[in-house]
Amino acid sequence: MIYESIRQTVLDAILEAVEKGLINGTSGNIAMRDPEDRDIVAITPSGIEYAGMTAGDIAVVRMKEDGTNEWIDGPYKPSSELPMHCLVMRKRPEVNATVHTHSMYATICAMGENPELRPITPPQCEFTPVGIVSFTMPGSNDVAQKVADTLGDKGLVCLIKNHGMFSCGKSMKQAMHATIYTEEMAETTVIAKTLGTYEPMPKEAEEAMQALIAADQAV
Repeated sequence: MIYESIRQTVLDAILEAVEKGLINGTSGNIAMRDPEDRDIVAITPSGIEYAGMTAGDIAVVRMKEDGTNEWIDGPYKPSSELPMHCLVMRKRPEVNATVHTHSMYATICAMGENPELRPITPPQCEFTPVGIVSFTMPGSNDVAQKVADTLGDKGLVCLIKNHGMFSCGKSMKQAMHATIYTEEMAETTVIAKTLGTYEPMPKEAEEAMQALIAADQAV
């Protein structure tokens, strides 16, 4: 099996996401760039149940110089959200892993006229600010472009209205942490607002925490 390592990484990540309730059924998708051949990406297949999936079931694509993506290996076609994952990787050379979920609380927090997601606890500060993307048809080049533009040069997470969350990172560990902590941030936000006790961290505390995280001094 070619590109076994990144296929296994993607499989492990999608199964973890399912276990944590971040992904249900065949929704959501995860991708990983090969560390040596930077144009190669392993991504979950389209419309296949994740339970019982093997590393060999993970699709492999090549990001071509003309901006298209070529499916080169795997028994099932790549996720329909392939353009979104690959465009972010093209625009952000340091990004090696991307995670897209339809997680409930993140989806809720993207609703409304002026949605905003702020950190409640210090670890969540690593992944803010969280941009909001207006609804665009899933799987389209338009949503791929909007996600890439919203993430910009440094963003790790954005929410997509009526769709879910998109996270990225230098490693699968960072991308998964971004996904997990952002969903936690969204869940605590929804519960706190429901209880009438919503109180996000002060902006200055958020920025101070981000400085500690950047200096690798976070507690």
